[in-house]
Amino acid sequence: MAKVVILGAGVSGHTAALTLRRKLSNKHEVVVVSPNSKYQWMPSNIWVGIGRMKSKQVTFSLAPVYKRKRISFHQAKAVSIHPEGNIKEAKPYVTIDYTDPEKQGVQETITYDYLVNATGPKLNFEATEGLSPEVGHCNSVCTFGHAENTWNNLQAVIKKMEAGQKQTLVVGTGHAMATCQGAAFEYVLNIAFEIKKRNLEEQAELIWITNEYEVGDFGMGGAYVQRNGYITSTTVFAESILAEYGIRWIKRAGVQKLDGKKIYYENLDGESLELPYDFSMLIPSFSGVGLKTYDKNGLDITDTVFAANGFMKVDADYTAKPYEEWDAEDWPSVYQNPTYDNMYAAGIAFAPPHAISKPMKSKTGKMISPTPPRTGMPSGVIGKVVALNIAEKIKKGISTNNHRASMAKMGAACVVSAGFGMTKGMAATMTVFPIVQDWKKYPRWGRNLSYTVGEAGLAGHWIKVMLHYLFLYKAKARPFWWLIPE
Repeated sequence: MAKVVILGAGVSGHTAALTLRRKLSNKHEVVVVSPNSKYQWMPSNIWVGIGRMKSKQVTFSLAPVYKRKRISFHQAKAVSIHPEGNIKEAKPYVTIDYTDPEKQGVQETITYDYLVNATGPKLNFEATEGLSPEVGHCNSVCTFGHAENTWNNLQAVIKKMEAGQKQTLVVGTGHAMATCQGAAFEYVLNIAFEIKKRNLEEQAELIWITNEYEVGDFGMGGAYVQRNGYITSTTVFAESILAEYGIRWIKRAGVQKLDGKKIYYENLDGESLELPYDFSMLIPSFSGVGLKTYDKNGLDITDTVFAANGFMKVDADYTAKPYEEWDAEDWPSVYQNPTYDNMYAAGIAFAPPHAISKPMKSKTGKMISPTPPRTGMPSGVIGKVVALNIAEKIKKGISTNNHRASMAKMGAACVVSAGFGMTKGMAATMTVFPIVQDWKKYPRWGRNLSYTVGEAGLAGHWIKVMLHYLFLYKAKARPFWWLIPE
């Protein structure tokens, strides 16, 4: 009998758990450890933050689903990994601290044969002074709870505009190396849509602030897409939508501080600038969750297993080299730790070998450049591939990984909401292939333009709504859930 422990129950971890349970007989144990009692479909948090959905529409309780699927569930936070066991116990294990109210404060160890690190990121609000929603100078849509509070604060701003007060609303990235530009981009478009519906354009100044070198970079170096039979850049694509919605943009900006009245940032020219605001929603930087790793003698080997940013090392080429020497083959394909081959990292939890966008530094030496996005579709695909490889190893007794999912050989689809409404809603749909450019295979554009396309319109909104319900159905493991692709 084999035991697989999965740390995290987000898109990647939850996909891995359900896939493993489906592929393995009940004599094998599948265990999930997550500090959260609920699963949340994060792409729809922006609709919670705009008042178009409630939290209950984007979440569900994990325990009943795992009970039904015979998956052991611990509502707890993983704090350390012991891949060699210890002097007394040779079996690998993880140490967890329970967050379940009934077992709060209890610490426990769980042994494993295979470990999947799918913890996702730490929302590193502390890296930017004043950015945390708890401080009250900025809002967030990174969790459903944050999004609910953001909607409450946005309503107060809307009331001021309705009373004739002009308001400045700033949305974008809250750190010089933040990722997830897409979520913030969706949110600013939805705010603009709601303001227009209320005829409040004269009272609102909407500003998009981003660490991208060019708008539309989205942390993947931008792209050229087929649109209406023409080839255009995502920069033109994004700027056109922002202009149409009356949104001013500030690019190449590394936000350093917020104080409730002004946003302080540096640009690539090395200038220190200030931006007054009344409402803000800025995405924080991501880091690893801080898992410690120890060998059998209790020595800290965290630096061996994890990169400096706290994400787990996998089968990538982490050799430091100039941007011009980056290669598609640098990217991992099986997400297996090189030191301990029974450990994998899925989704955001794996350490990328380098950025996808060209790194940029300001004249003062500050890095102002997006880090690679790994959310959504890539996370689900990676979680499934990791699960399939582990299942095959357990069932067939093999050591090879026959399933692969390099982001340099993987496509991704994204639907960017630009306003909610079944008759007047709007969304931009975009597919890219591959996610990481392969300049050797596609020397002109870096990607295959037959599969890299973009369109905007009402149909995109219908697709976005349909995907919301489809993926929640899949996550709840309803009948034939596995037929729905990642």
